[in-house]
Parts: sequence; structure tokens; C-alpha cells
Amino acid sequence: MSDFISKLIKEEFLRQELTINLIASENYAPQNVLDATGSVLTNKYAEGYPGKRYYGGCEIVDKVENYAITQGKKLFSCEHINVQPHSGSSANFAVYLSVLKPGDTILGMDLSCGGHLTHGHKVNFSGKIFNFIPYHVSPETEQLDYDEIEILANQHQPKMIVAGASAYSRTIDFKRLYDIAQKNHALLFIDIAHIAGLIAADIHPSPMPYADFVSSTTHKTLRGPRGGIIMSKLDHAQKLDKAVMPGSQGGPLMHVIAAKAVAFDNALTPEFKSYQEQVVKNSKTMCQEFKNLGYKIVSGDTDNHLFLIDLRNKNISGKEVEKLLEQSGIILNSNSIPFDPTPPTVTSGIRIGTPAVTTRGFKEKEVLQVVHLIDEAIKNKLDTNFAQKLKVEVQDLCKRFKIY
Repeated sequence: MSDFISKLIKEEFLRQELTINLIASENYAPQNVLDATGSVLTNKYAEGYPGKRYYGGCEIVDKVENYAITQGKKLFSCEHINVQPHSGSSANFAVYLSVLKPGDTILGMDLSCGGHLTHGHKVNFSGKIFNFIPYHVSPETEQLDYDEIEILANQHQPKMIVAGASAYSRTIDFKRLYDIAQKNHALLFIDIAHIAGLIAADIHPSPMPYADFVSSTTHKTLRGPRGGIIMSKLDHAQKLDKAVMPGSQGGPLMHVIAAKAVAFDNALTPEFKSYQEQVVKNSKTMCQEFKNLGYKIVSGDTDNHLFLIDLRNKNISGKEVEKLLEQSGIILNSNSIPFDPTPPTVTSGIRIGTPAVTTRGFKEKEVLQVVHLIDEAIKNKLDTNFAQKLKVEVQDLCKRFKIY
């Protein structure tokens, strides 16, 4: 390794160790996941599937992939799983490719209401290739408007309904979505990238009994390597596998597939369930304390690992808070709120997630301290020296809860 890259890796390690990470889509992979990701399996090209490769020397990586498949099916109680997608976005592309044609109509959650780019945003491949009709949250409750989804489905007769979110804090009613899809002869596709770990631990209802397809990343709450997976009903298995390879990918990343298997094993333990329970406890604790301090929570509460804060009553933008807190060593992201009057580069809100801080050992006491650190930073936003004072407290807290 070059001295320059080695130095940067050490710098990033220290940055992670000495900052509080509240980004809902990030987590800290355990050492056994890191070991698999950095293993000699990265050397092997294994285009194809177990027993049907286009290269020799795949007898061992076949066992690796088969094991990942077995453990993934056990973890999620699914009929079929493909563990090869390189990311959540490539997983979603493969789902669309497997059963749809360009121009087909799909219902997807609007990005500004908490959806994802690959659920039909016009700048993304999904919005460019397919005819996406966006659905929203209710302006009154800021929760999914299932009545609107049903009306849109009746009106547009979509080939598919896509659900799942990147910034939505409430439990999703998969049964209601299934009923809407069935009435309109639409396929149901659920993207659980954010809540996969909660579902694996039975903290959030599973979409498996209802969905034709379920995609996920393997990092975030699942606490594995960066990558993707797709689950499906057996009826779709052959088309799905062809859509992944050769449809949208070439050779799989065998070192990452091994790490996915390790993550599945980790997620099958009682310790993982306890971890997910604490993730939600921490999220609810922070959410309530912010409300006690006069902050407006989008949709009023949280049921999962994240929540959004509407900052408009604090006279500060999401981007300003993101930059302000980063100076103190608290890392989160600005985020649009439903029907946000400001552009996505500014935003009226922030998104807060608890998977990473829970991994490093924070419980209710520590996350309450973090809430007050954030509140103090916002109150003292005009004091140029305050961020450095706060940084000392942040680093003291981080040193008590080491990641590795």
C-alpha cells in the first residue's frame, strides 16, 4: 500500500473513532465482516452462478455463495435470494429489468417525502427508463397516504408498486400495499435497505408474505459490507437471476458475498436482536427529547432507527446545521422534509439515525447527551468558538466508546 493511501486510511479511522455518527444509512461493520471483505476471495473471478460459472477454479467460491444463499434465506424467511448485486441501486435496477419493459408505469414514493432516487426520480435511471407516478405522505400526518396510493393505482393501472424509503420514520403497512397491488393486478416490490436489520430481528413487520420482490443493501441496519441483495417469490427466481447476471452485472464480488454471509450469521444471533432493540430505543429516546426541547419531528414520532427534524421554527436550514455540527464532530445529513419549500441543496430538515452510535455502545443516557449537544450547538450558532468547546465533549464521549 502506498504511504499516501495508508495515511488517509489512518486519518479516516481516527475521524470515525472521534466523531459521533448519526447518519441513518451508515454503520460500523464488525471485524469479521471486515476480514472477509479484505480476504483473498477478491482475487477470484466467478462470473455466473454456483455450478454454472464461466471460469474454472470456482469450487470454493461456489461453496461461499451457496452458504450466503442458505443463510440469507434463513434470516429473511424468503423463497429465493440473489446475493450478487453490487449495491442497493443495482439490485433495484435488476428487479425492474426482470419483469418490466421501458415505459412501463410504476408507482413510487416521491423522494421529497422520504423515497429513494431509484424509486423514480427524474434524474435517475429509474425515472428516465420507466413511467413513474409519484405518491406522497399526507400533508396533515406526514405519514404514507395509502388512500392516495390506491387512487393512483386505480387511475394509472401500474405494472408495479414500489415501496420502502430512505427517510421515513414510521412502520410501513405491507398488507395494505399488497391489497392495493392485488386489486390492480400490479407486482409489489419492497425496498427494505434501511430497515433490513429491524426486519431480520423481528422489530419491524416483514414484507416477505406479500411482496413479489424485496431488495436491500447489506450495510445500514444489517451491519454488513456495502452491497445489495434481492429476495423474490420462486415464480420470479429465474427471470431475476438473469436480470442480475448477465442482464446488469458481470462477475460478482466474491469477497463481499463472503462478508454478506458473515453478516447474515451475525444477524441470526440473540445479540443482534438485542442490538436492534437498542437501536429503536435510542431513536425513540432522542426523538422524544428533541420534542421536549421544542423541535418539530416530521410525522410526530418514530417507529424505527431514524427520524427527521423540521428546523423551520429554529430559523436555521438543514445544510447550516449539518456544517455547524460537523465542526464539533457530530456527523449527520441535511434532509428535505415533506413538501419542503427550500431546494435539496439547502433543505429545511435534518435526518438522525441511531444504528452507528448503538453499535459503538451508546444507550439512552449517551444519546440524551448527544441531543443536548446538538441543541446547544444550534443555540450558540453565532458563537464562533463554541464549536471547538463542544468538540472536546464529543471526543471525550467517543473515547469512552471505541468502535474497534
